[in-house]
Amino acid sequence: MSSTDRSPDCLIVGIGNLLMGDEGIGVHVIRQLEAGPSSPGVQYIDGGSGGFHLLDAFLRARRVLMVDATADGAAAGTVRRLRPRYSSDYPRTLAAHDIGLKDLLDAAYLLGEELDVTLFAVSIRWPPETGTELSAELRAKIPAIVAKVREEAMRPTA
Repeated sequence: MSSTDRSPDCLIVGIGNLLMGDEGIGVHVIRQLEAGPSSPGVQYIDGGSGGFHLLDAFLRARRVLMVDATADGAAAGTVRRLRPRYSSDYPRTLAAHDIGLKDLLDAAYLLGEELDVTLFAVSIRWPPETGTELSAELRAKIPAIVAKVREEAMRPTA
């Protein structure tokens, strides 16, 4: 697939399980991004718990930005910007969707595709409280996370 066959320019995917409290941070961030001003060439996807259903969208996009929770021991709300190329580059988490996303990156690699992926890994406490609401701690971090993702989406590509 040539780069001219791809669209959108930037795909932003929020990953997470909304029934697991803070583990759903990626989906909450996507909802905030969708509610804000739209940007040409940017598409938003609620990726839910991840998996192969996202592969086609990943392959069509020039670049992919993902927002996902990680149980990495850092303070809740810490955001790390990562550039995972292979599944082994993906941060270790305890969430079930972690396996699906790692498989997705490996599948793209096996198909001969080099995905341009930036991951915003948001640290959460583990195990998260069950429920559909974010903790007050993470809810307060959403504006900053949204700003970081928007800034990355507007960054020129090579």
